[in-house]
Amino acid sequence: MKIVLQRVQNASVTVGGEAVGEIGKGLLLFLGVGEGDTKEITKKMIEKIYKLRIFEDDNGKTNLSCADVGAEVLLISQFTLYANCKKGNRPSFIEAAKPDKANELYEYAAELCGERFSKTQTGVFGADMKVSLLNDGPFTIALSSDELI
Repeated sequence: MKIVLQRVQNASVTVGGEAVGEIGKGLLLFLGVGEGDTKEITKKMIEKIYKLRIFEDDNGKTNLSCADVGAEVLLISQFTLYANCKKGNRPSFIEAAKPDKANELYEYAAELCGERFSKTQTGVFGADMKVSLLNDGPFTIALSSDELI
């Protein structure tokens, strides 16, 4: 599993010109599911993100977690995180999970986020989405289950 997280002041997603998700202060999560991913891996990744101390305290140091600041989450499916660009000029996505499996784990991640974060919004799996954000920092982290699990 690969997740790119961005600390945001706000973020939103539209599909077909219609707003489907919007958050204030929190995290925009782009989630890519790989062939070998499981619910156990998904749970560990979401727990890791929830506990990351990436928000500033009163002294301007990144000492506060999502729980400490009541962070909101916008979760977006993003199979392109599994792009392999080693050969040629056209990316290969062979390492990305098949849509049924990817959607199952995406929905599970959304459920886990809903249990932990103060507000959870999602995009639409497999849709052409337009994502807007105001990055806070900017503060962006790329996480891979290969490195965490």
